[in-house]
Amino acid sequence: MDTVLLQLDAFLSRPFQGDDSGLWYVLMAFSVALPCSLLGCFLLLRRMALVGDAISHSVLPGIVIAYLIVKDLSSPWLLFGAGATGMLVTVLIEMIHSKTRVKQDAAIGISFTTLFALGILLVSLFTRNDHIDADCIISGELTHIIYYEALELFGKEVPMPLITSTIVAIGAIGAIIVFYRLLMLSSFDAGLTASFGINPKVVHYLLMAVLSLVVVTSFRAVGAILVIALLIIPAASAYLCTHRLKTMLLLSGIHSAISSLAAMYIYVNFECSIASAMVVAGLLLFIVAWLFGPVDGLVWKWKRRYFRSESYDYGEVDH
Repeated sequence: MDTVLLQLDAFLSRPFQGDDSGLWYVLMAFSVALPCSLLGCFLLLRRMALVGDAISHSVLPGIVIAYLIVKDLSSPWLLFGAGATGMLVTVLIEMIHSKTRVKQDAAIGISFTTLFALGILLVSLFTRNDHIDADCIISGELTHIIYYEALELFGKEVPMPLITSTIVAIGAIGAIIVFYRLLMLSSFDAGLTASFGINPKVVHYLLMAVLSLVVVTSFRAVGAILVIALLIIPAASAYLCTHRLKTMLLLSGIHSAISSLAAMYIYVNFECSIASAMVVAGLLLFIVAWLFGPVDGLVWKWKRRYFRSESYDYGEVDH
């Protein structure tokens, strides 16, 4: 028994032995996944999950243009350029959808593929001799954060990307708390929101602005592709477990914490990408919710149908 406990202790402590890099990896993963999961809940309720996909792919030209101006990969102007491009694609989607007969899904496809292609073209034409790597932007590399400049906090050297992502995460959570009622009302009934004198489009663009900022800060860790999974999988898992929005937000946050920690163990034992491991861990949690979720889980649905048929049969006999 003691041997088993020692082995378990060694397994649990292995990712955090030695330096603080393991701790920074987990915190970085969580600081990226948490705001994505919370915003994903509203995107899922609004049936706009693909808009997150569009923004994550379309901000590349904004990053490149800002870099060509300031020539500094660590400059906050890169966040500004990317955020501006994210808002641009949101406006383009809305304009194409509202001003033409093109449906929203087609408008999303037209907007983000064009801007993403433009970004790749700018990278290949103007940054060949620089350190903007299109593959890194697409897939990300979370473990590289320890090579960036660090800031001493509470006696520890904390990587700047972790500080940036934490500030953005706190800002996104603060925006959700402050505008929670507006976001909830507009997500469930845009017509009722308008009847209260609130323009649903203003709320929509506010949500898209926060989403753009969160997606941009996620690039360094998970890239433009895997961030889509962080937006959708936790929210979808929580959606299968509850009918209440506040509970859904809480469950999606817990999902992010578990998948971030699990990703570290997968990374240590299999020497793979932490970002990919985080998505795989999140998918496993989604499967658990799909099977055992108390609202829409397959097992609970089967049990409800079974007991309903049993009660119906007994009712026929008693009658």
